[in-house]
Amino acid sequence: MKFLTAVVVVDIQKDFTTAYKGSLAVNGTDQTYLKSASEATKKLKGVGLPIYATQDWHPADHVSFASNHKGKKHLETITLEDGRTQILWPDHCVQGTEGAKLLLDEKLFAGIVKKGTNSKYDSYSGFQDDGGAKTVLDKTLKSTGIKNLIVYGIATDYCIKFTVLDGMAAGYDVTVIRDLTPEIAPDTAKAAWAEMEKKGAAIWPSLDMAKVKKLL
Repeated sequence: MKFLTAVVVVDIQKDFTTAYKGSLAVNGTDQTYLKSASEATKKLKGVGLPIYATQDWHPADHVSFASNHKGKKHLETITLEDGRTQILWPDHCVQGTEGAKLLLDEKLFAGIVKKGTNSKYDSYSGFQDDGGAKTVLDKTLKSTGIKNLIVYGIATDYCIKFTVLDGMAAGYDVTVIRDLTPEIAPDTAKAAWAEMEKKGAAIWPSLDMAKVKKLL
């Protein structure tokens, strides 16, 4: 059976969770959340949908780490030499470290898309980094005829928002599962939800398998 819909699970990694006291832990990412995300992913896998995970995979000298900018602190915004603005974060998801580990069973995934691998560019989106370099995600999805995406993971304000917006820009119909998508801060999350909806994303309060089956 050829499916028109795929699932993209965004950055469910140790460093982003309170469950593992991650360096950039997002509120609402305790063991209860991880269990819910795992159960939802298994349900989607159970109906045959291909599931892809994105994984932050930063080199230690990554431009987004405050530790790489003398005198700067977490959440400061700086202007880079080429004029781009950059929010600074704690060191997180460094390549090969425990904090970068994916927390869902990797056997659930048809593929894992590593992002943020270039030290010079941040990469909130699962489709491309801030320099425009594409990941394998779009090519992989297009090669199998995927038209629709179901997206959830961490976190609403940044990696979810940019993955969703880039997905729609690439021609996919995108659905976001709200209760599987925790947020960093209420104000930025509110703006993110509004922007995604305005651009045409469908926002489901929770995973609805009856609706999913209509997308098959």
